Amino acid sequence: MELRTLRYFVAVAEELHFGRAAARLHMSQPPLSRAIKQLEADVGAVLLVRSATGVTLTAAGAALLDEARALLDQAERARVRVAGAATLTVGILGDSADPGATRLADAYREKHPDVEVRVRDTDLTDPTCGLRAGAVDVALTRGPFDATGLTVHELRADPVGAVLRADDPLAGRANLALADLAGRRWFRFPDGTDPAWQAYWHGGEPREGPVVRAVQECLQAVLWNGTVGLMPLGHRPPDGLAVVPVTDLAPSPVVVAWKRETPLVRSFAALATAAYQTTGGRRTS
Repeated sequence: MELRTLRYFVAVAEELHFGRAAARLHMSQPPLSRAIKQLEADVGAVLLVRSATGVTLTAAGAALLDEARALLDQAERARVRVAGAATLTVGILGDSADPGATRLADAYREKHPDVEVRVRDTDLTDPTCGLRAGAVDVALTRGPFDATGLTVHELRADPVGAVLRADDPLAGRANLALADLAGRRWFRFPDGTDPAWQAYWHGGEPREGPVVRAVQECLQAVLWNGTVGLMPLGHRPPDGLAVVPVTDLAPSPVVVAWKRETPLVRSFAALATAAYQTTGGRRTS
């Protein structure tokens, strides 16, 4: 029995009318009738009783209907599973123009040309990019964050600096310490954001200032309000802003993270390790 023939049978059994079933299947009635007759011959039993008023199921037909529905459901689940095996959803936080990300995209496409990569660009309130919620298969992100239940592999570590208005008195300094920023208003993340993530990007202290959720919001908060904050040194600020290295804060790790390892995720992590080679702790160009 072919799945196509079983679909035909289920349509007739549910509609109890060959004409309506043919319309539902977007086919003409004669080939549908021939397919059902061939199915009856294959199973050696009458499945449907035809009459002028419609169709009724025989006992054999009712039994086959249950089995056919189960088989078709199983076939659909298999189709979805196979399609999913050829799809990888990647969560990306931060700079998607990072040369490491570009090299990784090129390498992954070369090795897995038949895999559809779906990219989920996430904001700064979830450094895991939706891993815990199952929204992505793997995340290309930054730490630190709560890694409970996740596998996290560091790819590179970027020094960070304070982002300031270009006319800020501190903007001309060669470097800064966190103490130099004491008493300043900072852009900050919403309550409920990962505590480890907040603590790092807030310089280890509670901060007061505008709440932000995206990189552009951080930069605009500095430009419009004169607030301060932190950003990786490898990121070039827009006109009107400056980034000054902060010497007493550990570098920000660029990481690949995942919750459930699959062959596609494992390959992604291996290729990411090669793509994100570091030189002196800074991003390579």
